[in-house]
Amino acid sequence: MTHEANVSERLRDLDEAAFAARYGADRFTVSVLANRLQYVVEHMCSGLLTNAFSLILRDWYDFAATVSGPPESGYPMSSVSNSLAVFFGTMADGLRNTVEEFGPGELAPGDLLICNDPYRTGTHVNDVLFIRPVFHDDRLVSFVSLRAHQLDMGGVVPAGFSATKRDVYETGLVLAPQLLYHNEKPVRSTFNLIFDNARFGALLLPDIKTIHQNLRLGERLIVESIERYGLPAFLGAIRYRCDVSAESMRDALETVPDGVYEGEEQIDCDGVDDSVDYRVRVRITKVGRDIEVDLGGTSPQARTSINASVLDTKTAVGMALKLLLDPATPFTSGTYRPIDIVLPPGTVASAVPPDGAVFLFWEGSGPVLLAIFRALADALGERAVAGDFGSLSIHNANGLLPDGTPWVTTAQCGGEHGPWGATRHGDADNYSVPYLANNLDPATEAIESDVPVVVLRKEYVADTGGAGTHRGGAAVMKDTLWLAPAEHWSSPLHTKSSSGFGVHGGRSGAAGATWLFDKESFDVAGNADLLGIDDSVYASSTPVAGVLDPETHVRDLDNGRYFYFASTPRWCTEPGAIFRYLTNGGGGWGDPRRRDPEAVRRDVRDGYVTVEGAASHYGVVVTGDPESDPEGVRVDHEATSRLRAGSMS
Repeated sequence: MTHEANVSERLRDLDEAAFAARYGADRFTVSVLANRLQYVVEHMCSGLLTNAFSLILRDWYDFAATVSGPPESGYPMSSVSNSLAVFFGTMADGLRNTVEEFGPGELAPGDLLICNDPYRTGTHVNDVLFIRPVFHDDRLVSFVSLRAHQLDMGGVVPAGFSATKRDVYETGLVLAPQLLYHNEKPVRSTFNLIFDNARFGALLLPDIKTIHQNLRLGERLIVESIERYGLPAFLGAIRYRCDVSAESMRDALETVPDGVYEGEEQIDCDGVDDSVDYRVRVRITKVGRDIEVDLGGTSPQARTSINASVLDTKTAVGMALKLLLDPATPFTSGTYRPIDIVLPPGTVASAVPPDGAVFLFWEGSGPVLLAIFRALADALGERAVAGDFGSLSIHNANGLLPDGTPWVTTAQCGGEHGPWGATRHGDADNYSVPYLANNLDPATEAIESDVPVVVLRKEYVADTGGAGTHRGGAAVMKDTLWLAPAEHWSSPLHTKSSSGFGVHGGRSGAAGATWLFDKESFDVAGNADLLGIDDSVYASSTPVAGVLDPETHVRDLDNGRYFYFASTPRWCTEPGAIFRYLTNGGGGWGDPRRRDPEAVRRDVRDGYVTVEGAASHYGVVVTGDPESDPEGVRVDHEATSRLRAGSMS
């Protein structure tokens, strides 16, 4: 039976005897063990990160680790790594589903259990969940797990990243719960199943071996802890961490005014055509120290693989409330105790097989988080958080080198990194990952060493961050030059409007777009400069996605038309082609006219805001030329006072 503390009792108010009775040891010992559990997951991740072979693990940190308790306690997840939130949020339920289906009584020391089915474990088929049971004195007492992205798991698209796949049979190999290792020995049939279906086996095999060894490390560290402190203290530490998270979330919810709040976020379309847009709608009911998040008004599941599973959406709900209300305490399965989620099956946020294909799951679950941010913005007031750049606009390319060696990119050359929204604490970061992720940005040198591409540009674009007392992050422009023939799948799924909405009086950031320039429209070899950024360059481009002027192909949300991202499902290019991705801008926080003029001057100097934008968005008159003399830029305080007085009257 799952142990749950009496919610009316405060953990800090327990006397030593009551604490020891509940958690099997004194406070100091339980605290030491609780922190050691965190050390275990980080140690496993460090081992994988520094020994991984495939670029998606080595350069993106596309994995996560957890420690969970035994079946009789309900598989409580007490510790998660400092890595992908979209992973560890699904791993508690994914582990439970996998072990229960396989049978906990069928597990033995030295086993490694795997599953990658999105509907059982969340995320997508490339993200294999590796689970190692931990035994002590022949008793199953814990689990260590790693979910790690495998470079390829078969399917119709190499590496898998595409919004155009229509069912589970196209997304890739599905592994039901099964053993990969038994008694420390590889299970040949499982390895054969994977490598008979997956591309790039030469990279997958050493990665799988590395994962296996790091799970063995995690198991050893846990067994050592049990032998030193005793099993009751170890199990108590797991319960304690979960109880702390539950109490902390309840306390945080109590600070939100009781009421009913609604929010909505969009996905442009799916990979069939642009006739259907998708809406994620949340209705939040907050009473006391409990909250219900109802997604009953969300659009039906998409016709292609942009859907999220139930577990992905559960993760998004938990992370949204954690980021908004309770960011300082550990995320565990206890976080969800005061949260009820109402989610009917068959929506874009709760797809069901076989037609509700799941691959770009973050495009279905990310809007859940943003819809919650929108819904609670007014209730939170100055504590509200503005929207980020939303869609990863992920780019997936592959081809052959001259010697016949296959290559593939995964989430390196699109709009995968971009700005956050501003908060009461200050301006937003300009270059990060969406709120639901937490990974690395691959180094340019690593990208160019692995695939035939040159990263020509990664820079911020002026006047794209939402204006505010605190400015939203600036949109990121990335240009990539392809040196070899290649086929590409491009998936910008949030360009019809800005995902970077402003809060507390802040303005929204700009909407992004994607373009393709072939060698005939711009030949890098024949030009002394890079592809320009002025509006005139876009007329010769082929629009990939965005709301653009039909003639000039410049962004125009007011009068432009939408260019559908999958109008060409697969882009085939010759050497010399350039893809340009422009992310959405982050939202601003607070009234822009209350921004410190000196901060606006610095923004102009640093290229985040133009001289014209300073006047029109912030009411600040800036003199000087930021291009030729950035340190000579000054604020005309008298003219600024007049401008702000006129605009605020």
